Amino acid sequence: MAILVTGAAGFIGYHVAEALLARGEEVLGVDELNSYYDVRLKEARLERLARHSAFGFHRLDIAEREAVASLMAAHPEVDRIVHLAAQAGVRHSLTHPYAYVSANVMGHLVILETARNMRNLQHLVYASSSSVYGGDTVLPFSEADRVDTPLSLYAATKRADELMSHAYGHLFGIPQTGLRFFTVYGPWGRPDMAYYAFARAIAAGEPITLYDVGKPRRDFTYIDDVVAGVLGSLDRPPTGELPLRILNLGNHRSEPVGDLMRLLEEALGRKAVIRHAPRPRADVEETCASVERIAALTGYAPTTPLAVGIPRFVAWFRTWHGIA
Repeated sequence: MAILVTGAAGFIGYHVAEALLARGEEVLGVDELNSYYDVRLKEARLERLARHSAFGFHRLDIAEREAVASLMAAHPEVDRIVHLAAQAGVRHSLTHPYAYVSANVMGHLVILETARNMRNLQHLVYASSSSVYGGDTVLPFSEADRVDTPLSLYAATKRADELMSHAYGHLFGIPQTGLRFFTVYGPWGRPDMAYYAFARAIAAGEPITLYDVGKPRRDFTYIDDVVAGVLGSLDRPPTGELPLRILNLGNHRSEPVGDLMRLLEEALGRKAVIRHAPRPRADVEETCASVERIAALTGYAPTTPLAVGIPRFVAWFRTWHGIA
């Protein structure tokens, strides 16, 4: 038996695939290796995964249904799917909207059709996002909250994924878990994320735009905690007449972006050059995850506060960028 991991060259996909391989699973990874950020980072992640004999990789676009169908026909041993491939980035969706509909909506539909046609499917776990909570001001965000007021196209596509999954669960009984990720960070992270961009600017002595004087707060979730939540969920497929669930996957701790900046300065040993600006309309003021549901299901208990995770990220960052 094997696990299909889409987005295997991505930040979360790489770490999830590595953890699955470490526990003896066979992993079939797919990724299109697009140029949204430096492809060399994606290739380096894949090189590390390729050291495992149980890892196989195919470069393809999950929105191309014939390519995905051909791949799955050649790998009948796949019985679980961890679907993490997506076009990420809230602000990027303002300027490249079609990429989000293709990757996030059509891509998700292709994976749902793939799951529908698998006779031995045990579980489909897919990536949603805390962005679906939109302008919700009641904290912490709960899976029971209404999520029909997205503030970005990215958020709207992720909510569309949840709704399509509900329809396929209702119609075809496909066991599925949607995970709403909250601001994931750590080594081998995405360069477009704020913490990574801040680190590069601080190291280079370049100015950083800080919104609302660093007051916006985020539920920063360290990658190791996220991987534990993904694997714990994967191992416990939902059952019953409607085998569906949505779970928050966060740190259950809301911390100011200003604190993130301070920790980066301390770890890098340099002061940031800061320019202040109002918070963009597409950005929410605060996020914080209720994690009671995933804790009850899997024993999930995040253990990495920002003050511990940022120095770990910076240690990797220095090595990757050759900074003494």
